[in-house]
Formats: sequence, C-alpha cells, structure tokens
Amino acid sequence: MLLARLHGRMVVTKDAKLRRTFLGACALMGAAGAVRSSRAEVDEGLGPEIVRRWYKLWDTTKDWHQADLLLTDDFTFTSAAGDDHISKTQFKANCWDTQINHIKRFDLLQVFSNDNAAFVMYDCITSNSRSLRNVEFLQFKDGRIKSIECYFGAKSSFPSAVSKRQE
Repeated sequence: MLLARLHGRMVVTKDAKLRRTFLGACALMGAAGAVRSSRAEVDEGLGPEIVRRWYKLWDTTKDWHQADLLLTDDFTFTSAAGDDHISKTQFKANCWDTQINHIKRFDLLQVFSNDNAAFVMYDCITSNSRSLRNVEFLQFKDGRIKSIECYFGAKSSFPSAVSKRQE
C-alpha cells in the first residue's frame, strides 16, 4: 500500500518511498543517457545476482525447489491480473505451476538494482515463440526475494501478459 492512515493522517509508507526513490533514480539515469537499449546494465552487489538466479530458474532450471529456496517464507506476489500480495504457496499454484512450461526464456533488457531491491524490464519468450514485455519490482531480504510486483505492458503498446493476442 502506498499510503497508510496514521493518527488520522495519510502518510507515505516505507515501500512507497523506496519505490519512488527507485523510479526517480531510473528517470535520472535515463535522462542522463545511462540506460542502454541492448542488454541489461547491472550494478554491482547482491541484487543483480539474485535477479539473474531468479530468471534463470524460469529459463533453464525449471526447478520449484530451487525457486522456493530463493523466496523468503513470507514472500508475496502482486500483479494486475488479480494477484494482490498472494503468498508463496498461492504463487506456486497460480503462477509457477501454470506458466513454467510455457516459458522458453527471459531476455533481461534493463536491471536497476541495489542490495535491497531491483527494477527489471524483460522480454519473455514463450514456448510458442511469442513475446511479451513486463517490468517487475523485486524486494530482497537476507539474500532472498521478499516480494515481486509485476507491471504488464499496456494492451495498446508492446504485446504483454494482458494482451488478448497472446496465447
């Protein structure tokens, strides 16, 4: 939640401040020409390694046990597809189990990361060679993924997970 009520007043939560800081940093980097359009530019630190491991699990490993170890016990997943801070168990049933065999690979286009969080833009190539583009905000805790918020591309732009044309 971006805003919370505290003593009758609306205040910005810590997560909202972190997200706003990252968005601002991403905008500044883009304006300064730091964003490259070819392959992902990744900062040093623990965050990029976690990001690479997570998407590699979907690409080649496809092993839930390894994914489970990379996610914290209190992991949550949120997306515009009706997933509102669902648990790790719900994520496995609703997302991993239903999608893992349809994903061929992830091409990481942009990664902005530190030890606590990362924004990742990727093209997902499906097993039937279609593609979709999403952006995900990952938060880390103790070297593991605490949460993922998935933002789908608009229906009228690049094909995305919400496009009717995607199968």
